[in-house]
Formats: sequence, structure tokens, C-alpha cells
Amino acid sequence: MKLGVLCSGGKDSLYACFLAMQKEEVACLITLFPENPESYMFHTPNLHMVPLQAEAAGLPLVSVRTEGIEEKELSDLTRALESAVNDHEIEGVVTGALMSVYQSSRIQRICHALGLWCFNPLWYTDPARYMENLRVSGFRVVISGVFSEPFDESWLGRELDGDATMLLSEYAQHYGITLTGEGGEYETLVLDAPFFRKKIAIQESEKKYCNFRGVLNVKRASLEEK
Repeated sequence: MKLGVLCSGGKDSLYACFLAMQKEEVACLITLFPENPESYMFHTPNLHMVPLQAEAAGLPLVSVRTEGIEEKELSDLTRALESAVNDHEIEGVVTGALMSVYQSSRIQRICHALGLWCFNPLWYTDPARYMENLRVSGFRVVISGVFSEPFDESWLGRELDGDATMLLSEYAQHYGITLTGEGGEYETLVLDAPFFRKKIAIQESEKKYCNFRGVLNVKRASLEEK
């Protein structure tokens, strides 16, 4: 079965892509670029990095602009999936949804209307096991945004390694954040994955941070040999 993967550039969507590749053919990545930074449906930090990730993975990218307005985003997503069907003959869609019923139910509804299968391979997976699997599978992930107490500026650009995961686990216990960031407490950017032919190197970036909220804006990056 040919699948299209909804890709934000973060760990969840690209790990879901990795799992899908083990069973089916991933024909393309699909990304919506919202003009609204407060998009209801779609991750926004460093989305401009997704084309580089697609190149690193050797996969075509279907991209569509969206105003990021609630519900209108759904028609834009429909348009993106229709393009993936027409251009890459996909039969199903893969998402990185972990627990968001809001997000997954809307995507499933659109897939049903288009006659597409919808797969959520990470749905309600055990958070600790997922974070460990992500690390040992060979993913290199950095924190690209923080949006909750107790994250300080030092987290921006920090690699999501074993030490960081252990600290996140402590935050989950003491501050009530979700270990995976599913609650929007932090966002991630994937720089390398097992299925990437090349890895991404960040040459220039800028941190913007204030009152437990901040983003790492990647200004310049390139592909390097592994």
C-alpha cells in the first residue's frame, strides 16, 4: 500500500513515518504551511526545514499553504491529500498523533471522505517506551520550541538524548507536563533518522525566549554525509 505521511518536521510525524516504512511503501511526505502561527491543527516552528528533511529522506514533498484558520484548515488539508492521491497514488495517510482526538478525528473524517485509510501508529503508545525507542532507533532530535514552565532558554536547541529525556520525566512528575510534549509544552526538530540518506547540520540559528516560552529559529542549514 502506498502511503503519504503528514509531516511537521518533528519527532512524532517522522517516527510514525519510520514505522510505516517497515510495513508499507511511503510514497511522499505531506506538509501544510500555515500563515497563522497559532494554527489549530498544524505544528509551525521551523516548518521551512521540512523540504530539507524530505530531500534527506529521498522522498517527494506535497506542500500546501493554509491561512491557519480553524475549519478552513480542513479544506486545505483535503486539497493536500487530493494532490498526494493524484500525484503519488497514495491509498492511505499516516499521522504522528499520540493522543489528540481533536486532530486525529478531523484527519480521519477527511480520509474517509476521500476513500483513504488513516493510520496513527503512535496512538496511545507508552510515552516512556516511545521516547526510548526514538533514541535507540538512531533519531537525532533537538528541542525547537518551549511553551511551558519550567523550561528555560537552555532547552532551545538541546538534543533529546537520554539525559534530556530523564529530566523531562522529572518535569512530568513535578510540573504535570506530558513526557512526549503532546500537550504542547515543547516542539522538536529531527536532524537525522534511520531512513535519512544524509543528516541535517544547522549552521545558523537564533533563540527567542521570554517567560517560559521560546523558539529556536533555524536560519541556515544544509545536508551532510553521515
